[in-house]
Amino acid sequence: MNETFDPVTLILIVAAVIVFFKLRGVLGQKTGHQDPFDPFEKPPQNSEQQSSRKDPGKDRAEDDDSNVIAMPGSKAPADPGKDTDIPPVWEGVADKGSKIAATLEQIQQQEHGFSAAQFLDGAKAAYEMIVVGFANADKKSLKDLLSKEVYGGFSSAIDDRKKQGLTMTTQFIGIDHADIVNAIMENKKVFLTVRFVSELVSVVNDKGGKEVEGNASEVQVVTDIWTFERNLSSRDPNWRLVATDGDEA
Repeated sequence: MNETFDPVTLILIVAAVIVFFKLRGVLGQKTGHQDPFDPFEKPPQNSEQQSSRKDPGKDRAEDDDSNVIAMPGSKAPADPGKDTDIPPVWEGVADKGSKIAATLEQIQQQEHGFSAAQFLDGAKAAYEMIVVGFANADKKSLKDLLSKEVYGGFSSAIDDRKKQGLTMTTQFIGIDHADIVNAIMENKKVFLTVRFVSELVSVVNDKGGKEVEGNASEVQVVTDIWTFERNLSSRDPNWRLVATDGDEA
């Protein structure tokens, strides 16, 4: 007799399926009491591990005072009990005990951020800007660097040059020396006089291009003595040129 399903065969198939799922359940699970793996979870630690491993951040915090190591090229932490060595304001720009040195010290007492070396750097930059600005007839760049009186003289010279049809060309090569030669403090007003020795090529041409002053192929060594002024009580931090003099005798 032919039947579609033999009961014995059907029972064996069901038993095989049951065994398969049981084996899969065993093989697909971890043994013991383990939690599912979480890649962002820190591994559990027993009491011995916790006692033997310390928080490195805590260690660093506890050892900050005793294990400070200065890296190469860095400065060691300053000892608050010791004063740092600060060079005098006149060092490198004036002689010890001179009138200029004494005045520079007075300026620093009134304005703690004052630096004579930084002033000289600014004066050299201003000198170049003024020389080039005057040659280029750039009144706008000159106005903020000059006092009203000096600006008036520069402006008149530029206007006269234009009226005569003259053009001035200046190639600024560099400053050889810049030295503070006088320092005066009157109340809150400070006057610092600087002697500049510079090299430049300057020439004045007429309408036809003919050289009427200077030489386009000759480097001139020029000495200028300029006085800069600043009011320490003013919020304006800029120094302005208040007096000029030509080659020193």
